[in-house]
Amino acid sequence: MSEAFDISDQAQDYDQFGLNGNPFPYSPVPSENPETYCGQEHATSTISSTVSKTLSTGKSKHLVITGKYGNGKSHTLKYTRSLLRDRDDVIVGYVAQPGEGFVDIYHEFMYDLGFDEVQNIAYKYLALVARDVTEANPISGSAMRSLIDEGDVLLSEIVPEAIKRLSDVTRFADFARAIVHMVYEDTNLYAWQWLTAEGIRYEQRKEMEIHTALDDDTMGVRAFTAFKNMLLELGYTAVFVFIDEFESISRLSSKDEQATLNSIRHLMDQNSEGLCLLFGCAPEVWQDVMSEYHAFSERIGQEVALRPLTDEHLYELVEEYLNRERTNGRTGIQPFTTDGLDLILQRSQGNIRQVLTVCSRVLDAAVQEQRSEITAEFIQESI
Repeated sequence: MSEAFDISDQAQDYDQFGLNGNPFPYSPVPSENPETYCGQEHATSTISSTVSKTLSTGKSKHLVITGKYGNGKSHTLKYTRSLLRDRDDVIVGYVAQPGEGFVDIYHEFMYDLGFDEVQNIAYKYLALVARDVTEANPISGSAMRSLIDEGDVLLSEIVPEAIKRLSDVTRFADFARAIVHMVYEDTNLYAWQWLTAEGIRYEQRKEMEIHTALDDDTMGVRAFTAFKNMLLELGYTAVFVFIDEFESISRLSSKDEQATLNSIRHLMDQNSEGLCLLFGCAPEVWQDVMSEYHAFSERIGQEVALRPLTDEHLYELVEEYLNRERTNGRTGIQPFTTDGLDLILQRSQGNIRQVLTVCSRVLDAAVQEQRSEITAEFIQESI
């Protein structure tokens, strides 16, 4: 009896095409930090303007990016995020989808930042206070942590003042206590759970002198606003939130959908400075939102629609991917032919996700069949 499967970990050899490997993703899901972005000049111009206005003026500005499934909304958001993450004066969080309400958006935003980042921000705030109330001069979160670990600054010297000041800045004393408890080894996990709206027991809140539960949309908006105000106090320019797959709100009940949109509207109303929201949304859902929820949609400054790839952009995209794995110094679209890429464009209707999927498949097929080039005829046979 023959084996049903022939499974091997031996890598395919792409030398015939002057490539180290297949540069196209087998599953065309955007990477966390995309390196390639082609076309969509109208979109990049609008996104750049929105982001730049927030950075240059400090005033809040928001944008919706629409596009059909596979046309690059997630890729666009993640690419923009990767550019902003190089800056040390902003905080950037990505939310894969809005969930069941705003408290889920807040939860995903905090989780994208991560425990270490939020803890470092807590140390930065203590450093700000320590510079005023002690003789120490910590200039960073890590410097503050070292002073505390080495006993040069006692928490008892600065914590009462830190909670008082942060309560004034955020107008949310429980949030202030949770941030400060991020630096205590015994309670930092409890504080993190509270700050991320995971929910903790009454006894755990009592240990930190926190009186409220962060468990609904209203509290989520309040906590997010408190966090943003603390960041501005620390000298950050703005907080950027990228909310992907916003069309999933259409799967909520009418009541929950309206509650989610109202919460985001309240967030925008309460944060006229230092906040930039970018949404990725299917065009048909965004049209419904604009027609049914004017109070929300009117607060979004602009909409920009992603378009299908043109032939020029397709050639550029394929060349950029191929250049990642080139070994022979070639440029251009080889081993693909022009007629081959034109067929891919026609079959995919310019959908980026489909383009990448087909390119990946036919490149492997060409290697297996020892083809010298990838023509329209070969692609037709393969797919």
